[in-house]
Amino acid sequence: MSVAVAVVAGAGAGVGVLSLLAGLRGLRPATVSTSRSPRRPRRDEAALSEGLAVWIEQLRDTLAGSRGLEQALVVTAETAPDVIRDAVARFASRLSFASLPSAARQFADEVDHPTCDFVSAALIVAAEQQVRDMGALLDQLASSCRDDVAMQRRIWVSRARTRSAVRIISVVIVLFVAVLFVFNRSYLSPYGSPEGAVVLALVAVLFGVSLVGMQKLSRIDVAPRFVRSEGARS
Repeated sequence: MSVAVAVVAGAGAGVGVLSLLAGLRGLRPATVSTSRSPRRPRRDEAALSEGLAVWIEQLRDTLAGSRGLEQALVVTAETAPDVIRDAVARFASRLSFASLPSAARQFADEVDHPTCDFVSAALIVAAEQQVRDMGALLDQLASSCRDDVAMQRRIWVSRARTRSAVRIISVVIVLFVAVLFVFNRSYLSPYGSPEGAVVLALVAVLFGVSLVGMQKLSRIDVAPRFVRSEGARS
């Protein structure tokens, strides 16, 4: 019977530990999965928003120097943040053979971020219609990007306490089971029965489900995109 108890309890503890490790792995704060498409890889949305804010400010300042819109885009392609520099460079290069609205839509598809859609929409409107104060609009967009970054950082700071609590609870549970195995196996004798094995398995499943739920709650949803190129729409 003692062997059966050890096997059943060990299996249940193993399932619980695996569930805890899987849940903790999903609670990593390094990246945020916000895309509705499963094909897009996970990425650091805060760094992307920060990069967009810097580039928008560069574009605003360049326009303030009495440069045309297309010339300002070409100039900022060399100084854009690393996270979007390649996309901005391709955007600027397309201006030599495509219209600004078409290039802006392709740029929005490459970056694939709602804030970038607002920037592309502003550039499209500026190219097709008369814009009274493009600098003020870009300044507002840059402020929105920085507010988005600040929001994400506040969320991760508030959730750090929960992640720490989960890790502490996981360690305590594993240590408690290990101590019982070594010093008091009789305490685990109820789990040697079929009913006890079912209860132990149910507890392990509940741990796993709870951690998966926490992982889903840690995702930050973003607004849907609204600017797409003609090829992406079809």
